[in-house]
Amino acid sequence: MVKKISILVFTILSISSLLAQREAYWQQHVDYKMDIDVDAEKFTYNGKQTITYQNNSPTELNVLYIHLYWNAFQPNSMMDQKVQQMGKFADGRMIKKNEDGTITSRIATLQPNTTGFQNIQKIVQNGKPLKYEIQETILKVYLNEPIKSNSSTQLYMEWNAQVPEQIRRSGRNNKEGISLSMTQWYPKVVEYDYEGWHAFDYVGREFHGVFAHFDISISIDKNYIIGAGGVLQNPNEVKGYGNTKFSTKKNKITWHWKAENIHDFAWAADPDFTVENFDVPNGPKVFYVYQKNEKTQELWEKSKPKVSEFFQFMNAKFGTYLYPTYSFIQGGDGGMEYGMCTLMLGESKTLDGLCGLMFHEAGHSWFQHMIATNESTRQWMDEGFTTYAEQMAMQNSFPELFENAPNAMAEYTQNLGKFQKSGQEELACKLADHFEKSNTYSTSAYVKGSVYLQTLGYIVGEDNLKKILLEYYNQWKLKHPTDWDFLHIAQEISGMDLKWYHNYMIYSTEKVDYAVKDVTENSEKTTITIERNEKFPLPVDVYVQTQDGTWNLYHIPLNTMRESKKNDGTRKFNIQVAWRWTQKSYSFEIPIKKSSIQLIAIDAEYRTPDSNFENNLWKPL
Repeated sequence: MVKKISILVFTILSISSLLAQREAYWQQHVDYKMDIDVDAEKFTYNGKQTITYQNNSPTELNVLYIHLYWNAFQPNSMMDQKVQQMGKFADGRMIKKNEDGTITSRIATLQPNTTGFQNIQKIVQNGKPLKYEIQETILKVYLNEPIKSNSSTQLYMEWNAQVPEQIRRSGRNNKEGISLSMTQWYPKVVEYDYEGWHAFDYVGREFHGVFAHFDISISIDKNYIIGAGGVLQNPNEVKGYGNTKFSTKKNKITWHWKAENIHDFAWAADPDFTVENFDVPNGPKVFYVYQKNEKTQELWEKSKPKVSEFFQFMNAKFGTYLYPTYSFIQGGDGGMEYGMCTLMLGESKTLDGLCGLMFHEAGHSWFQHMIATNESTRQWMDEGFTTYAEQMAMQNSFPELFENAPNAMAEYTQNLGKFQKSGQEELACKLADHFEKSNTYSTSAYVKGSVYLQTLGYIVGEDNLKKILLEYYNQWKLKHPTDWDFLHIAQEISGMDLKWYHNYMIYSTEKVDYAVKDVTENSEKTTITIERNEKFPLPVDVYVQTQDGTWNLYHIPLNTMRESKKNDGTRKFNIQVAWRWTQKSYSFEIPIKKSSIQLIAIDAEYRTPDSNFENNLWKPL
């Protein structure tokens, strides 16, 4: 009896410990209330904001850190220095190629009237002035009254700002003629979590923030129309949103926006904007805010049913979009995602090109906004998972583009394998701003991050991958997960140990290369020998096609997985004995005569980043 009671007590304590670990998660919250007065002619504005900061952490906070992103757009800033160091390997939008062939940072050429800045004029806590330090793009605020655990404080700020010449996402007068692209435009509270303050200097890459409620009033010249990531509170008092008889004797009008549970608020303004909207079934009201002209109107109009289809597809495959609206706003240098909107280029040559940009940026609503991973430290989860979703959505809406492809991600897996052979790859776990080349960052974040999911589906089975992605959404929507949170879900659902895969894929630059080494006949059977030529171990799918065209599929698990994937609705495998990861070659026997075999192929559907697909194939002489 004592032994049974001891076991029961141990079980209860173990469960309690597990629940305590899960309940230990916490995240901060901010309420922003802003009043903004814009001088559109001078590209400046004055701002006032009240910040209510809720400290849900177990730690008492004596300081707050706040982002001042626009201070990066000044000669000799850290962003300028980074661009100059990277030279020709920097993002092409941030450099200027001179006639003599030299490269100049565009930031270095900014003049006093074209730089960006955010000047703090006043900051108080509960009515008392605060001491602070401006560390270029970071404001360090020393609190008079510490914020105790599970309590809040209120700060009041006043500042003025100059909108920079558009170089990187934010700014004025972009190349398509949009007047104001207002992104990273306000003093924004730095995220604090169990990893500490994420007070990264702005050097050109990614962003992170605290989930917040926004209440923003923007006063601007009456001729301007605003598009924003939020819900417009006074559509009948402003231009372009249904008020066809709009007129006023005032020089300025005030736009009132609200948004809840987003971690960034962006907007753009231009006198020539047109506003259109349509409703997605069981989804958001979508707004198009753009310059409607010969270059844009045909494709933007044709994109509407595709965008509606996109949101329905994403809701079904990756979880329900949680916000009431989404806005596609012309105004970015390419495209950049924000809460409930994207700022993007408006001109495109093809419908699939325009939709590809729209699908990717709106896809970030799932993998950066609703599921808010820190894209400064885990950019491969943000850009990579979004790229994977984009490709799935593109295949759904434009199947003709994938007629000759074995799957939507095949090009990405092949490109990653080829790039790895070049020896240029940098670790995917590297901080976003610390990559040495723009192309190595892009490959790591977009390509390797998306292939991570593609190859995970290869390992655990496509049915399991679908369950993993939906459960990831269910557990982590409106939160800040890490890669280990995702991996925990993947292991729970698949029943496999996947730490080896995660380690090789994210914390190494090891390559995959499996080859058909030998094929021998023994009576009525054939022995196939597979060899691993590189260090990255994977389970292996072997496809055997006989002379009559029949495909026979064989799956060789990896022993460290401790489990094999199951047959799903699309593929039925003959499961073999597990391959020990320390073993270089592996042989198995199939009940097919060698003379009957037309083709043997490892990973015939290009679902792994094999660096040499040529040796994956065997054909009889």
